[in-house]
Amino acid sequence: MAQELKPQAAGTVARSNGETEPATLTFTPAVDIFEKGDTTVIIADMPGVASDGVDVTLERQVLTLRGTVKPQAPEGYRRLSSEYREGDYLRVFTLSDNIDQAKINAEFRNGVLRLELPHAAEAKPKKISVKAA
Repeated sequence: MAQELKPQAAGTVARSNGETEPATLTFTPAVDIFEKGDTTVIIADMPGVASDGVDVTLERQVLTLRGTVKPQAPEGYRRLSSEYREGDYLRVFTLSDNIDQAKINAEFRNGVLRLELPHAAEAKPKKISVKAA
């Protein structure tokens, strides 16, 4: 059974079943969240994202993770059909007051974003000494 390949309309991707969909999709990256001592760690998977395509912002206790994927079509070629779904990534977290926002660190390697969120000093348990009266 032969199927004629037709060029797709601008801004769409042709699927193998003949349907089309928008060229830019947004996925929610899978994340794992861990806690060790006084640090919370978030690990987010963003396959296909280059290190210059990652953006992490923090505004009013809202942590936003974005990953932009560059199209994988060979230069000079026109895409006729695509079964691999490319898209950007977006995930948003609301941070609690016990995170020291000034000390958040982020590292990106091989499509995996790792964030370390240290707990604020006032959120850490304290021993209060009791004086005899």
